[in-house]
Amino acid sequence: MINFEEMGFTPGILKAIQELGFEQPMPVQKKVIPLMLGDESDIIALAQTGTGKTAAFGLPLVQATDTEINSTQALILCPTRELCIQITGDLTDYARFTGKLKILAVYGGASIDNQIRGLKKGVHIIVATPGRLIDLIGRGAAKLSNVNTVILDEADEMLNMGFLDSINEILEEIPEGRRTLLFSATMSSEIASIARKYMNNPAEITIGTKNSSAENVSHAYYFVHAKDKYKVLKRIVDFEPDIYAIVFCRTRKDTQEVASKLINDGYNVDALHGDLSQSQRDAVMQKFRSKNLNMLVATDVAARGLDVDDLTHVINFSLPDDPEIYTHRCGRTGRAGKTGISISLVHLRERQELQKIERLVKKPFKALSIPTGSEICGKQLFNWVNKIETVATDHQEIEKFLPEIKMKLEGLDREELLKRVISLEFNRFLDDYRHGDDLVDPVPEKDSSFGRTGRKGSREQYPGNYKRLFINLGKSDGFYPEQLIDLVNINTRGRKIPIGKIDLLKTFSFFEVEAGHADDLIGALNNAKFKERRVTVEIAQEKTDKPRNGEYSGRKPAKWSNRSPEKRRQRSVFIE
Repeated sequence: MINFEEMGFTPGILKAIQELGFEQPMPVQKKVIPLMLGDESDIIALAQTGTGKTAAFGLPLVQATDTEINSTQALILCPTRELCIQITGDLTDYARFTGKLKILAVYGGASIDNQIRGLKKGVHIIVATPGRLIDLIGRGAAKLSNVNTVILDEADEMLNMGFLDSINEILEEIPEGRRTLLFSATMSSEIASIARKYMNNPAEITIGTKNSSAENVSHAYYFVHAKDKYKVLKRIVDFEPDIYAIVFCRTRKDTQEVASKLINDGYNVDALHGDLSQSQRDAVMQKFRSKNLNMLVATDVAARGLDVDDLTHVINFSLPDDPEIYTHRCGRTGRAGKTGISISLVHLRERQELQKIERLVKKPFKALSIPTGSEICGKQLFNWVNKIETVATDHQEIEKFLPEIKMKLEGLDREELLKRVISLEFNRFLDDYRHGDDLVDPVPEKDSSFGRTGRKGSREQYPGNYKRLFINLGKSDGFYPEQLIDLVNINTRGRKIPIGKIDLLKTFSFFEVEAGHADDLIGALNNAKFKERRVTVEIAQEKTDKPRNGEYSGRKPAKWSNRSPEKRRQRSVFIE
C-alpha cells in the first residue's frame, strides 16, 4: 500500500501532512497525486464531496509551484464563497513549511478593492469563484497569461449554477499549453463538452461508481401525505437524539417555513437560503459548524459548496427537481470514511421521481415506517439514561450542595424520584406523543407494483363492520392499490376513509370499506373517470344467479369466504 512518504513529496510537505494528522492516502489521493507529480497529463476525477479531493490536487500543486516566480501559476475555480475560503485555507496549511507561497481567494460578497490590492502584489495561486474572477479580469487586475495549471473543482455544481459561459470566458484567457484538472461528482454532457473542448486526452479517474452516491451513505424513505410532512420530519428528528443534519427544501419559502416551525417547537435550527445577506449567511454557517445548531434547513443553491464534517443525516423534505442534485445532497454526509444516511419524505405522486433517483445512484432505498410516539419516547429516554451513566461526577463545587438537596428529596422513594426526574426531562415528548395519534403510511400493507412492505401491526385498527365493494377496474387497466388510493383521495376531497383488504383481479377488483362510509364512497366514485373509463362501484353481493356482464359472479372467492371480519380488518389502512 503506497503511503505519503513514497509519493515523492518534499520534507516540508511531509511535515505539513504529519501535523495535519493525515495517516494514509484516501482512494482519490492515491490515484491523482502520482499523476500530478509524475507527468503533465490532464485529469478528470469523478468523486463525491468529502472524499479528499482538495488534498489530492492541493498537495502536489503546492509542491509544483515556484515561489521564486512572482506571477500567477495556478488557478482553482470553484462554485461558492464557502468552498473558495475552505480551499484557500487548506492550501495555506499544506504550504506552511514550503517558503513564501502566496495564495489569494477572490469571491463575491467581499471587498473587490482589497482583492485588487492583493493581486497587484503578486500571487502564485488564485482560488476564485467564476463571477468575481470575470470582474477582476475585466478590470485588468487578474492576469492569467502565465498560468500553467487550471483546476475546476465541483465542476457539476458550477454548471448547475449557470457558470458555463463564465468558465468558457476564463479558459479562453489562459494559454493553450496549460494543464487542466476537472473534479466532479457526476459526469454530465456539459462536463464532457468542456473536457472535449479544453482538455488534451485526459486520464479519467473514478472513485466508486460513475454518477453514484457516496459509498458510506445509506438511503431510506418514508411515504407520507403531503400535509403530514412536517409531522414526520419532527418524528425523525425526535427519533434521532444526536442528529446533526441538513434538511433540504425545494423553495426559499418552504425553507423558511420549515425552519420557523422547528424553531417554534424548540429545536436548535436555522435557515439558509438566497434571501439572506452574506453576513447573515456567514453567521448561520458559523453557528452550524460549531454545532450550536444541530440542523440547517437549506435550499440546494444556498447549500452548494458547504464543507461541514460529521453530518449524521441528510433529510430531503422535498425531492430535488433534477435527480443528479440528489447525489450532491447525500454527498454532504458519510464523508472521510464515516457513515451517514440520506432520508427522503416522498409523497405518493413522487414515486417515479424516487425510482429515477434509485436508478441513478445504483443503490437500494429502504422503506421505513414512521416512528410511533412510544418508540420516540423510548429512544429519547434511553439516550438520556446513557448520558446519565457516562456523565462526569467529580465536580467538587457540587459537593457542598448535596446535603441540602438530600434533605429536600428524602421524602421521595427511589421510584418516585425517578418518575419526577424523567417527567421533568421528557415533558415535551410526553405531551407530544402520549395521546397523539400515530401517523400511518398512505399505502396499503403491501404494494406489489413498488415492492414495498409496511411494518406489521403498525397501522390503526378500526372498529365496526366492513363492507366489500366491487369496482369495474383491474390489473389489465393498470389499476393497482396506489391507483385505488388516488381515486379515493381525489373523489372524496380529503375525507378520512378506512379501507381494508384490497383484492385485485384481471378485469375487476374488490376492496373493503368501513360500513358507515360505504354509501358515501359509492356515490363519490360512481361515474368518476379512470383513464377515460367510467368507474362503477357497488356492494359485492354474497350470491347472484347470473354473472355480471360475463365478468363477475358476485360470489366471494373461496379464500375470502373462510376469513372472519376480524381477520380482514387486520390489514386495514388509513386513506386521506
